[in-house]
Amino acid sequence: PSGGKKMEQNKPLVITISRQLGSGGGYIGQQLAKKLSMYYADHEIITKTAEELSMLEKDLALQEEKIESFWKTFLRYNVSAPEVYIPASYNFFPTSEQLFETESEVIKRIAGENSAVIMGRCGFDILHDHPNKVSVLLYCNIENRIKRIQELRHLTEEEARKTVIQSDKDRELYINSFTKKKWMDARNFDLCIDTGKISFDACVELIIAYLQSRG
Repeated sequence: PSGGKKMEQNKPLVITISRQLGSGGGYIGQQLAKKLSMYYADHEIITKTAEELSMLEKDLALQEEKIESFWKTFLRYNVSAPEVYIPASYNFFPTSEQLFETESEVIKRIAGENSAVIMGRCGFDILHDHPNKVSVLLYCNIENRIKRIQELRHLTEEEARKTVIQSDKDRELYINSFTKKKWMDARNFDLCIDTGKISFDACVELIIAYLQSRG
């Protein structure tokens, strides 16, 4: 928590969202990006970009020119929020330390050049020094999350329960491994919301109200 620290108006705003599987993070993040005209970067975009950058960096010849060209293309075609909600893939793939480092650079680059909503990938920690970073944790009771995943993925209740439990374990391990912090520790975030208590759209409005209160 930032203790009343004001935002720096001349810097890009970045919202990092850490969320439990089935808590509505994808929908909430995309709606935030749409309403605030911000770039939406989910974990798939970040990982794909990091993989492509890693490949470019292995080719030492024309390295700077290639990476500069890549970023220009990436920012030109990706700086927009989707018009409709498309459920993101919730599959979790632990990354190597090298890929994590490249992902971190991708996140810092996006946050340095654009106002953005950053989903997952330890964004709350990677951007801890960003002057206009607001970190949000979305959580919900496990039964609600199981029901949501069951419906989204057309799974049995048992399959959905196993998926949610495994996701929680994987994400907790991933965050602890790379940040040395406890995932669900509220002190890591500016705003924590139980998405099972209010609607997802109300969660979006709550985050916007918090941003406005920060000035």
